[in-house]
Amino acid sequence: MNEILNKKDIRSVKEYEEFVSHHKNGNFMQSVEWTGVKKDWDSEAVISRDSNGKIRGTALVLIRKIPFLRCSFLYSPHGPVCDYNDIETLKDIFEGIEIIRKKYKGYELIVDPCITENDREEIGILKSLGFGFTENAPELTTIQARNNYILRINSRTQDEIFQSFHKKWRYNIRVASRKGVECRVCGTECLDDFYGLMEETGKRDGFCIRSKEYFRRMMENLGEHCRLYMCYYKGVPLSGAIATQYAGKTCYVYGASTAQYRNVMPNYLMQWTIICWAVENKCDIYDFQGIPFYKDETHPNYGVYRFKRGFNGEVLTYAGEFVKCYNKFYSFLVRKAGNIARKIFHINPARLLELGKNSHISLKIKYMKDVI
Repeated sequence: MNEILNKKDIRSVKEYEEFVSHHKNGNFMQSVEWTGVKKDWDSEAVISRDSNGKIRGTALVLIRKIPFLRCSFLYSPHGPVCDYNDIETLKDIFEGIEIIRKKYKGYELIVDPCITENDREEIGILKSLGFGFTENAPELTTIQARNNYILRINSRTQDEIFQSFHKKWRYNIRVASRKGVECRVCGTECLDDFYGLMEETGKRDGFCIRSKEYFRRMMENLGEHCRLYMCYYKGVPLSGAIATQYAGKTCYVYGASTAQYRNVMPNYLMQWTIICWAVENKCDIYDFQGIPFYKDETHPNYGVYRFKRGFNGEVLTYAGEFVKCYNKFYSFLVRKAGNIARKIFHINPARLLELGKNSHISLKIKYMKDVI
């Protein structure tokens, strides 16, 4: 049986969080606290219980209203949270989501559960439940990156993990320490330093960045599950990262750095410091997150993969998105807008910043960016 979570019921929310935060398929984006970060979205959560009233599955659903069309886009990031071989539970969860869809006049639902491209049985089950699925979806066409780089902790000690790194990476971590680079956990008082690095990184590498307030909301809403790490050298901020720790996984979600003092290797020390956090709290996985275009050595993004690979992890490729469309016309219109937004975001970031000075254009860009 399913129910819609009453977010005002503290006991129910606590029970929901207890389930999601300890499930092997749990994710910080399925936490109720994540809704405080996505302030421009509505949200609902479904709970599925067994015959004894025990939670067996959940799904947090973000709802993006499309004002001109008077409909909504529904998205469950890395959801649902359950055993993906349990068809009965999946059906129950999606029946609950159907209630939400009708309430908000949803034209489309996307889920991207934590299953890999090799989980053929789970993929088949979702397709049998009426979801469309694109095999081997190209890079940058899905909301979440399909290709991630992960390090399996497997109950290893810090020393065992450190010794597993490529020798050049071990050397660079030691260099940073010898040179006096300090990597520490910071509060929101360091957000200005982090955001300055993020702006520089966005301009340098050609991508749009989140607002400073978005990062603030992450830290404030996720609380102990979220940390800001900053590396300083002679008082100068060199690199920073926002990382999450939830459901046995530590994730390197956002990172930024300056071109200054690269010879003191701050990025290596920062990654190692966050990995130590994962080990200290007995996480199963440290997730370096996306490595788009990692197979193409000529691609400008290949350096991201090369850097992460030195920590001796592995590539994890998720299956991708499963889509249930309820109104093809509305879906077409919004996707068309999304394609336009993608083209905007992948050309000349400096021009985007210039356009952003025009409040009308800035609002349009912000809206399209948050939809896709």
